[in-house]
Amino acid sequence: MTQVLRYLFVVAGAVCCILLFLLASASDNTGFFDRYYAWLLGLNAAVAVALLLLVGVSLFRLYARYKSGKFGSRLMTRLVMLFAAIGVLPGLVIFLVSVQFVSHSIESWFNVRVEEALEAGLDLGRTALQSSLDELQVSARGTVRELADAPFYATPTILARFVREHQGVQSAMIVDADGGLVSSAMGERRINVSAELPSPAMLHKAATENVYAAPEGGSELRDDRVGAPAPPPVDPSNVLRLRVLLPVPDPVQPNGTRLAPRYLQVIQAAPAQVAADGEMLRTAYSEYKERFVARVGLRQMYIETLTLTLLLAVFGAIAAAFLIANDLAQPLLLLAEGTRAVAEGDLSPRPIVASSDELGTLTQSFNTMTRQLSDARSAVERNRIALQNAKAHLESVLANMSAGVMVLDSEFRLVTCNDSVERILQQPGAAIVGKPLADVEGMTEFAAAVTNAFSAQSAQSAAGRNAQRLHWQRQIDIPRRPGAVEEHDLTLLMRGSRLPQEGGGGYIVVFDDITDVISAQRSIAWGEVARRLAHEIKNPLTPIQLSAERLQMKLQSKLAPPDVELLNKSAGTIVNQVAAMKRMVDDFRDYARTPPAMLEALDLNSLVEEILHLYVSGDGKDIIHASLAPYLPMIMGDPTQLRQVIHNLLQNAQDALSDQPERSVAPRIDVVTEAIHYQSADGSTRIAVRLAINDNGPGFAPKILARAFEPYVTSKARGTGLGLAMVKKIVDEHGGRIDIQNHADGSGASVLILLLKLAPVQLA
Repeated sequence: MTQVLRYLFVVAGAVCCILLFLLASASDNTGFFDRYYAWLLGLNAAVAVALLLLVGVSLFRLYARYKSGKFGSRLMTRLVMLFAAIGVLPGLVIFLVSVQFVSHSIESWFNVRVEEALEAGLDLGRTALQSSLDELQVSARGTVRELADAPFYATPTILARFVREHQGVQSAMIVDADGGLVSSAMGERRINVSAELPSPAMLHKAATENVYAAPEGGSELRDDRVGAPAPPPVDPSNVLRLRVLLPVPDPVQPNGTRLAPRYLQVIQAAPAQVAADGEMLRTAYSEYKERFVARVGLRQMYIETLTLTLLLAVFGAIAAAFLIANDLAQPLLLLAEGTRAVAEGDLSPRPIVASSDELGTLTQSFNTMTRQLSDARSAVERNRIALQNAKAHLESVLANMSAGVMVLDSEFRLVTCNDSVERILQQPGAAIVGKPLADVEGMTEFAAAVTNAFSAQSAQSAAGRNAQRLHWQRQIDIPRRPGAVEEHDLTLLMRGSRLPQEGGGGYIVVFDDITDVISAQRSIAWGEVARRLAHEIKNPLTPIQLSAERLQMKLQSKLAPPDVELLNKSAGTIVNQVAAMKRMVDDFRDYARTPPAMLEALDLNSLVEEILHLYVSGDGKDIIHASLAPYLPMIMGDPTQLRQVIHNLLQNAQDALSDQPERSVAPRIDVVTEAIHYQSADGSTRIAVRLAINDNGPGFAPKILARAFEPYVTSKARGTGLGLAMVKKIVDEHGGRIDIQNHADGSGASVLILLLKLAPVQLA
């Protein structure tokens, strides 16, 4: 129920109570009832219609909610019907009983005995007044006789005595036939004499009937019975009193004349108790007659009032049923809605019912429960996110490890692996997941090595040896996959361990490609061999050369010309071969004992330009082209050693181009320098300098590409295989990196040198 309807119901109920109170009060106040009953009845009817409209709107809304199947509409309907029945049924019973009671009660008010008793009371009052009037009339007649016999001047004395002797007499006066005052005497209460003079009708009646006697001055004298004569005019200023008017007989005068007619008027106040009782009886009888005549309308009015009250009560009960049902159902609906929301996963707090009863406590407890569930779910979600982050971090670490990691099940089927497995073994990782290693093409030797290693570990554990050793380690050589770029065998350092049985068991294998390590070890070994060979070979070379020269010098003059020619040729051959052997020995010595680099601030572009002057003639036929980046940072380097590196690389490029006498494109060598921006491990941005020498020759052979930096690895017929080995050694001394690669389109090769040590910036 909306707040607007709630407020309208409350306002209508308050107005209804006020109007019913006024309507009930109007029935007790006759004047107010006569003036405002119709208006009050109409206003109550209007309020009833307004309540009916509000109830109709509420019922329509409830019906629409019920038909649309909105949650809580069934409970709301049951509560409304229940509370409406509780309010309507007792009201209907009371209405029926009240109608019957009012109808019979009104008829019982107007039975004959009550009316006769009231009429008897009125007659009794009138009889008492008539008795007092007769007594006053007798006393007045005595005074009339005395006045008739007394002389005219004694009239005031007689009247004064009459007033004095009779208690309650207000006035006694003599008037003439026209009503004019002749003489008067007043009682204790002074009155307006002119207002008390008799009317012509009174004088006429006294003259014709010889007396006029009647009570007057109060509403007690009214006869409300049907057919009763109209009462005489009443002076509203006077209370109930008795008036007697008698003619005074005048004797015949001696001259035979009579005096003008005179009348004695006596006014006496009626007894107070008689007046009060008479007024009470008259009022009661008058009201009785009015209500007797209006009893049908009164019964109809009461029935209408009761019916209107019933309608207001019914509509009010239904409206109250909506309000109470809404107040009772709201917490239950909130709980039901909250339960459904919790079932759907929504643990947000529900609105709390502001109540101190059990329903308010229940909603608060429900919110407490949902808050605890929400906190628990948040904690679980945080833990899940933390686990996911940890898993993602672990996967990132495994994915970026240089070593390959494999997880195998108990049947040596691949469960998962990192990216390095694919890089090292040249196998598609996703394609071999779920397959036994022995069934994967090209991995038979690898699978056999892994299986044998775990079998040997199991055997040692069963024999009681190495009981505390949880993993094995061995080095194996496996052939590369057919069709791979590198054709030499792959050297792997492998470690393996069993997974706990609680987690499902299985195996984990970690291996790394140590081919480059073996190559480095081989280079070190060759360096030691070269040093010893240079020492052992160089020692006899000088005596051999000297001996050959001495023989030539001693025997040249003693031999015939043909023999001299043979001697010179043989001696020259010996000297030349010794010189060649000395050069080779010097190369061995230089490789084995390379002097340490003397690093200094160096402009690489200037060094390259200086060296290229030896190779470039500037006639347009040069095959070497330079592309030097401007504003290249200064590096820390040894000019002599770097000059040797550049010479060696340029010579290798020229030799590679010379091995292709027939070419479809012109030979070309590009020398390129550039600055490389990279992000260091601490997150800062740094700069390195790269020197690239590119040619469009045949490129490196696959066998040479994998072991190009090892000593004595060469494809030249007359080379020693120490050139690139020396270059790599010098680059390593400068803290740089060197890499060789063939172009993807097969149009040559590139040698890339990355120098990381920059010269400090000199501030001006």
